[in-house]
Amino acid sequence: MADIAARKLPLAGRHGGSSTVRLTPAAPASRIALRAPTDSIGGLSQALGLQVPNRPKTSASANGRHALWLGPDEWLIIDENGADLVGLAAAAGVLHSATDVSHRNTAIIVSGPGAEATISGGCPQDLSLEAFPVGACSRTLLGKVEVVILRLDAETFRVEVWRSFSDYAFGFLSEAAEDAGL
Repeated sequence: MADIAARKLPLAGRHGGSSTVRLTPAAPASRIALRAPTDSIGGLSQALGLQVPNRPKTSASANGRHALWLGPDEWLIIDENGADLVGLAAAAGVLHSATDVSHRNTAIIVSGPGAEATISGGCPQDLSLEAFPVGACSRTLLGKVEVVILRLDAETFRVEVWRSFSDYAFGFLSEAAEDAGL
């Protein structure tokens, strides 16, 4: 975690929102891009301490760790406590590929009653609570950039974005938050 905490956050000091939504840069986290065959899910779940989901648009969360389903054999694992996720996955002793992407990603927390409208200002994904319930996740677009969205609760989303696109994404969400606040 020391390396992650020491890393300069791309959105440090940024804030945004409106009367109905708040934009907050997420705290540092460790992340891995995980690829594995179906028969490795059990071992990886045990090693990571949460059930790695095997259905589209689903996630699992436990103790600050999130496993997001991105494809039939692909997940984004996020640990808000900075755990060595590559090491944990390696301890599973099953076939997989785990690439540390902590340096590549950052996240923006979008919260409040206008959160859904804010993200929908530039995202084609249906984010209504009925179509995108708590725990739902999806790789999609926000404006011109690829993001991964995780619904944390009825009014809170975690928007994962590559660091190199984080200024654009934060600016886009700031403008959309103003519109959502009208």
